Amino acid sequence: MTTHDVEIAIVGAGFSGLGAAVKLAENGFDDYLILDRGADFGGTWRDNTYPGAACDVPSHLYSFSFALNPEWSRSYSHQPEIHRYINGVAAQHGVAEKTWFGTEVRRAAWDEESLSWIIDIERDGDVDQVRAKHMIGAVGPLCEPNLPDIDGIDGFEGTLVHSARWDHDYDFTGKRVAVIGTGASAIQIVPQLGKIVGHLDVYQRTAPWIIPRNERPYLPVENWAFKHVPGLQALIRGTIYTANETVAAGMTYAPKALKPVEALCKANIFRGIRDPKLREAVTPTFAVGCKRILKSNEWYPTLDRPNVDLVTSGIASITADAIVTADGVEHPVDAIVVATGFHVTDSPVFDTIVGTGGRSLAQVWDETGMQGYKGTFVHGFPNLALLVGPSTGLGHTSMVYMIESQLNYLVDYLRKTRAAGIVRTDVSAAAQDRFNEKLQRTLKTSVWVTGGCESWYQDHNGNITALWPGFTFAFRNATRRFDIAAYDVTVGAQAPADRPADAVPVTA
Repeated sequence: MTTHDVEIAIVGAGFSGLGAAVKLAENGFDDYLILDRGADFGGTWRDNTYPGAACDVPSHLYSFSFALNPEWSRSYSHQPEIHRYINGVAAQHGVAEKTWFGTEVRRAAWDEESLSWIIDIERDGDVDQVRAKHMIGAVGPLCEPNLPDIDGIDGFEGTLVHSARWDHDYDFTGKRVAVIGTGASAIQIVPQLGKIVGHLDVYQRTAPWIIPRNERPYLPVENWAFKHVPGLQALIRGTIYTANETVAAGMTYAPKALKPVEALCKANIFRGIRDPKLREAVTPTFAVGCKRILKSNEWYPTLDRPNVDLVTSGIASITADAIVTADGVEHPVDAIVVATGFHVTDSPVFDTIVGTGGRSLAQVWDETGMQGYKGTFVHGFPNLALLVGPSTGLGHTSMVYMIESQLNYLVDYLRKTRAAGIVRTDVSAAAQDRFNEKLQRTLKTSVWVTGGCESWYQDHNGNITALWPGFTFAFRNATRRFDIAAYDVTVGAQAPADRPADAVPVTA
């Protein structure tokens, strides 16, 4: 086994990992290495290739502020274009030279003796180690597919596909297909399948609120203006951002102010569905915003198609060729599409990150719930920065804004600890507790707590730990500077120079 030494290891090559690499290099931290199990950059936007995959945040806002794209083809970008954009940014900054693709991180453990992270990897069939003074967790919350625990699912003899692991070789044309789930992925997949399948059953446990999607292609003159008119893209980006922040105010502080959004959603139902009983079945019983508000113009008309049925009875079991619902009805099926989302607050990744005392993130969060400090650091995991960590998710605007806020904090952390000769940094338990107590107080009146729903925003303790409450500019202000007083630090010599005999410098 070979040990590769690097100052900073970045796990994940999606938006957050790529953004970290770019900002580190810009600020003089060029001794970094990205580890990713995929074949190129993109993360979620590389892996989710199901039909209809697209973003529900406008294109001009769902991009890096330092890499605005004047060539977006539509007001809302689709998966292939976002994937190309991310890889284009990587190419522009030469990040691939310091990236190991096809690399699976098996375990990452903090070593108190060397004051570093020991990362066990599997690459090209070989088992190696990377040793890093700092580790950046950039795997994101939407990386580990969540398969439903349904009796008999393992015995299904047809085709079983998760939305994040799409089977492009299977031809759905004319088949009997079932889609389990009615979340963000499902509302994009179902309209595409509804056009080609023989029959489609859509299994709904909870109806979502869905607003119209005001998507359109950009005209050539608009793309010309985005490229040649100074400040135009920044102005559009700022306008979209400001409009979205008004929704944040309602979600966190005044849920009743979202009634106009609810009216818009109900009008969307009325416009898309003729059958009164079906309209009633797709109308949520919880407050708008309690779960993620979705965007679609095609979902309701698709449910109204003669070859599509909405099934609201729970699934009791799955046989070799059918789904059996709780009412005893057997629904024959050739293929099942599982659109049940991801492990967010219980990701298997948490088992692989081991901090002080040999305790993993999964073990710590099993006791406390998913908690951190400013979404970035976690007590008991020194020199580890998480991007898109606890309490950073959003229900109203672009995650890229939050990622860039965290990158400000990350760079300042590295800058200040390097200047002060700090070799070990661990957020204090007291600072972390105060931060999370304040978050939970803010959330008490939010729609996510009072809206009458259960969601993936909650951890196993029932606390909302996946979302940032309130305005995103407040998070930007909170992460503008690294507040070293909130941390327990160790000042001293750098990690021991007695490297293993087989230690080698990192090369791509």
